Amino acid sequence: MAKGPIRRGERRLPLEWLGILPFAIFAVLFLILPTMRIVIGAFQTADGGFTFQNLLDLNTPSIVNAYWTSIKLSLISAGLGCAIGFAMAAAVVFGGLPKGVRSPLMTFSGVASNFAGVPLAFAFIATIGPAGLITMELRDVGINLRALGFNLLSFWGLVITYLFFQIPLMILIIIPALDGLKREWREAAAVLGATTAQYWRMVALPILFPSLLGTFALLFANAFGAVATAFALTGPQLNIVPIKLFAQIRGDVLGNPNLGFALAFGMIVITVIANTIYIVLRVRSERWLK
Repeated sequence: MAKGPIRRGERRLPLEWLGILPFAIFAVLFLILPTMRIVIGAFQTADGGFTFQNLLDLNTPSIVNAYWTSIKLSLISAGLGCAIGFAMAAAVVFGGLPKGVRSPLMTFSGVASNFAGVPLAFAFIATIGPAGLITMELRDVGINLRALGFNLLSFWGLVITYLFFQIPLMILIIIPALDGLKREWREAAAVLGATTAQYWRMVALPILFPSLLGTFALLFANAFGAVATAFALTGPQLNIVPIKLFAQIRGDVLGNPNLGFALAFGMIVITVIANTIYIVLRVRSERWLK
């Protein structure tokens, strides 16, 4: 009789794991195997031999500039996304806005945080591009955005475009952290004579700091790996790593796919570091908010 439940438990185990089998298959086919191919290709010559030359070739002015431009683009868009998203989330959670505002904002944020690529680029070009709707309307009233120095098809135009999905992603992540701030902490600070500014500076922000820094790292990785939006918006005229990688893999520039693998390997290293920072700080933040 004692062996029956054990056998049933043993028979049930494969069925319990069967539910995540599709995820495991997709992860292996579209994440693990391609990543292994990139890592191996970064250390191979065209005929399959082992070499470090591909990584050494990354130390060229054009590629170094591409990495620096990508890092700067990611830092700026992540910083602005965190600042604006945090302000919007705090207004919803603590600002006394109607309760009906939160649900539509969260729904929109869920959609917008995944709206990228060619559709996003087209939407911005049609709206504030050189011949976009708002650009033409402003020109009719005497405001010429191009004359004022604004160009959507540029570095800062790409920053503005990235904010469309960076800000909603920040809202989605930081609102649960703001909900985790206990009302008792604010009441205790008020009883001790702390002002609202002192509460935020000495209590709330130190507790939220791991979440803020971790979300910044996630937004940095999110922007650093984006390629479709950048390529559709600016084409090859903006020297960033994803566009240079795309050109290398297609063979448009030097026809060296292994150098493209080395470029991708560098991107993987940077995004892994950023995501590791996010995971570590997220765990620490959840421990603080419990």
